[in-house]
Amino acid sequence: MEGNTGGVRVVSRRVIRPELPPEHETTVHLTPWDLPLLTAEYIQKGVLLPKPPTGGEHLVEHLASSFARALGRFYPFAGRLAVAEVEDGASPPSSISVFLRCNDEGAEFVHATAPDVAVADIAASLYIPRVVWSFFPLTGLLPAVAAADSLPVLAAQVTELSDGVFIAMSLNHVVGDGTNFWEFMNTWSEISRSRSKLDISPSPPPPSPSPPLVVKRWFLDTCPVPIPLPFAKLEHIIPRRDHPPPPLQECFFAFSAESIRKLKAKANGEIAGAAATISSLQALLAHVWRSVSRAHGLAPRQETAYVLVIGCRGRVSGISPGYVGNAVVPGAVRLTAGEVMERGLGWTAWQLNRFVASLDEAAMRGAIAPWPRAPEFANFAKAAGGTAVHTGSSPRFDVFGNDFGWGRPASVRSGGANKFDGKVTVYEGPGGAGSMSLEVCLAPAALGKLVADEEFMGAVTTPSINRNFGQAFYAITTNWTLNEACKDMKG
Repeated sequence: MEGNTGGVRVVSRRVIRPELPPEHETTVHLTPWDLPLLTAEYIQKGVLLPKPPTGGEHLVEHLASSFARALGRFYPFAGRLAVAEVEDGASPPSSISVFLRCNDEGAEFVHATAPDVAVADIAASLYIPRVVWSFFPLTGLLPAVAAADSLPVLAAQVTELSDGVFIAMSLNHVVGDGTNFWEFMNTWSEISRSRSKLDISPSPPPPSPSPPLVVKRWFLDTCPVPIPLPFAKLEHIIPRRDHPPPPLQECFFAFSAESIRKLKAKANGEIAGAAATISSLQALLAHVWRSVSRAHGLAPRQETAYVLVIGCRGRVSGISPGYVGNAVVPGAVRLTAGEVMERGLGWTAWQLNRFVASLDEAAMRGAIAPWPRAPEFANFAKAAGGTAVHTGSSPRFDVFGNDFGWGRPASVRSGGANKFDGKVTVYEGPGGAGSMSLEVCLAPAALGKLVADEEFMGAVTTPSINRNFGQAFYAITTNWTLNEACKDMKG
């Protein structure tokens, strides 16, 4: 027994090296899309699976072997970030560069158990129990620290529950983005399923050929390679946290395809004649923005922002579908709370639509051009102000196709990394065909108001919700007694 966190016991921990890695280059220089994330915690996502026919070491060894095979394809994830002094007379003194060394040192693989946690404790609960955060490895680790200490850039954890399995990964955000994360998970599950003696699920259709990986990063012609960072030590970029983080709570909301269609139709109906078509995702995010603004109790003249991350694949020439590395541009739509709450779903969604449309290739190139001259780094502590909503991930990522050989996932959850008041993670819905799910992280009082908001919850189709749950949850977060809250739920 290595340790016990919230009922989660770590059984073993090891480093797994890639099986059959191809011949590859050893140094990958990093871009203005990668380097700002040196101060962002690892990407943490995982899938909740039914109980396999065989557990224990047999299950773990099978998954470890499949993981090694997936690493053979995604060999950069078995490398390490490294730091070097810049030897260039044109660079400021005491400059450093950070790069990825593809040295096949391996990724971390953890086996854990949580015998007191059941699948229903997670999948059937609107509120996300904090024990979920213990299903993820490398929590709290910053890429800057991983680079300085030569720590793994990828880790996986297999946690056996009382009646299921949670398979989670943590990926250094400098090394890859959400697209790369789910491509690796899809590859791992496909290999596990194809090699599995555990297989009890119907045979899936043959996978479509994967595009070749493009490991070499893409740079503007005017960008120096490597990019010198004007610091003597990498630790100097890590933001200070003078106060402990405020309390947070999370809920998981499911939206059926029919519910999404209704939101989209409503949004487009409200802006008829605006020469724009609101997408399903834009309609859902506008619904969230309006609801979270009400939950935060923002004053009408108070500025609020919706921060989006727009993918560059398919928008910027030179970024191929198999590109490994970050290929996203963040940006914000800024309005007053009064505009968001009073001008309607359609108008709010239209503002998101206009922003996305404005990010063409020229805008994306322009957004990164100044970065090498004035580098800035992610600081999510600044985001925790309660006036903005930040959405990451994508409903296009294949989450529920990750059948490792004994059944599709029951649900998906993220870890504790990069969590703050206003963080919203979007996933495809378990029903597919246009359904979506949201993981919403807010201050407890604001989340209670959101769950009690009839307009917001009217679009939610999570099966475990009953009409009185929102009122009871709000009661708990506003200092009613637990007994009073339970009476409300029973009523």
